[in-house]
Amino acid sequence: MFTPEDIISIHTTKEFHKTAMKVFRYQFQHNEVYQKYCLLLKKSPDNVKHLTEIPFLPIEFFKSKDVLSTTNAVQTTFTSSGTTGIITSKHHVTDLRFYEASFRTSFSKFYGNIEDYAVLALLPSYLEREGSSLIYMAKDFIEGSNHPDSGFYLHNYRELAKKLVELDQSGQNVLLIGVTYALLDLIEMQKFHLKNTIVMETGGMKGKRKELIREELHGLLTTGFGVEKIHSEYGMTELLSQAYSFGDGVFECPPWMDVLIRDAEDPLSIIENGKTGGINVIDLANMNSCAFIATQDLGKKHPDFSFEVLGRFDQSDIRGCNLMVY
Repeated sequence: MFTPEDIISIHTTKEFHKTAMKVFRYQFQHNEVYQKYCLLLKKSPDNVKHLTEIPFLPIEFFKSKDVLSTTNAVQTTFTSSGTTGIITSKHHVTDLRFYEASFRTSFSKFYGNIEDYAVLALLPSYLEREGSSLIYMAKDFIEGSNHPDSGFYLHNYRELAKKLVELDQSGQNVLLIGVTYALLDLIEMQKFHLKNTIVMETGGMKGKRKELIREELHGLLTTGFGVEKIHSEYGMTELLSQAYSFGDGVFECPPWMDVLIRDAEDPLSIIENGKTGGINVIDLANMNSCAFIATQDLGKKHPDFSFEVLGRFDQSDIRGCNLMVY
């Protein structure tokens, strides 16, 4: 089928649509879980002729099924975080080259050469467990930066604060990528006035703090770090690509990824730009699992293809699309 190079070489909307339709036909044929789901909806390559007609697999399937479009051996399994007793998602990856090509090329597209940065990763809740795709990516960024001060930080906030100030004041470009609650912990310990640092939150309070709306959260972080904008990364265990926001919670996708917004009341229907609904993701880097995922996130899409994440569905709000999940 397609190689990682084929996916990251997509540049135009026309190329994306053409490739996505080919991937749909391939995954319908080779992914037993996805095929069964499509057939329950009476959808197949015979009657799906456009992206908006493609069935999107509910993300919950990754909790109960092995979602694979190949019989090749699994190289690694990425798992989602979860509290005790919660069933976590499992994304079996048979070819890590797709993930590596996707996140390296995507970062380069949005931020330039990783070697221009010192990368400081404040991801305690992810470091404390196995199978995090975010840790895999951050480790690659740290190694790729070739900077002696790049590294992970767990709970050693004072050491991180000292290093962050030193690097920023020296004129070094810094990428501080952190889980939301840990970034808040850091600015409660010390206030900063950063001029050469990108602060990127990856979302998630992980049960450590109460959830905040984005405007409130970013207000606290911009004040605490002394920066104009807070950058964000939109990714998840079930995807091998990420969207990035340069501020204000507006995300952009790399050319091999896109979102469609589904009707919250009729989950099989796609709604127009500007309206709020469930976020469906097309991630063509998911060549060997499923490229068409219906997430539990609420959002809206803009005419320029950017999108916002506005919240999450409660379990009680998820209508339809639950066939075969349990």
